[in-house]
Amino acid sequence: MSFLSDLFALEAGLVEMFTRGSVIYWLVFVLLKIAGRRDVGSLGTADLLVLVLVADAAGNAMSGDSSSLGDGMIVVTTIVGWSVVIDRMGYRIPVLRKFLEPSRVLLISDGRLNHQGMRKEHVTRGELLEQLRLNGITKISDVRRMYIESNGQISVITGDPASNPKDSTLEE
Repeated sequence: MSFLSDLFALEAGLVEMFTRGSVIYWLVFVLLKIAGRRDVGSLGTADLLVLVLVADAAGNAMSGDSSSLGDGMIVVTTIVGWSVVIDRMGYRIPVLRKFLEPSRVLLISDGRLNHQGMRKEHVTRGELLEQLRLNGITKISDVRRMYIESNGQISVITGDPASNPKDSTLEE
């Protein structure tokens, strides 16, 4: 019984561990917002490595080099808790959603590149053309609208550019 009580005993205290978990959560949240959705929406090997290294570095900062399982459980619960709270608040409070989730960005409009949107999201012409090819599209002129969505995914709407975009049920 002594082993279990030592394993789960709090070394740093509940308030300290909650504070550490909250500070690191919000720091990583803000950093990911600054980094942009494109970096989060597509994880490559290098991105995954950075994520693991950040998690390891943040883990030490959050736990204060604590070896207690109880302290770690509080930090993990705090991080998951913030994630759930943010998700629920964004769903229930539409005004807050604008600050929590980026809006979609137009990359192509009626067969023409939107250079302003491409600059905003740091999307090169080559990357844009790659996405069109992956969607089975051979000509930019075939694209009515192309967006980078709030989750970092690319969506492409094809059709006759002369048709009225107000007819679409996909526009918000």
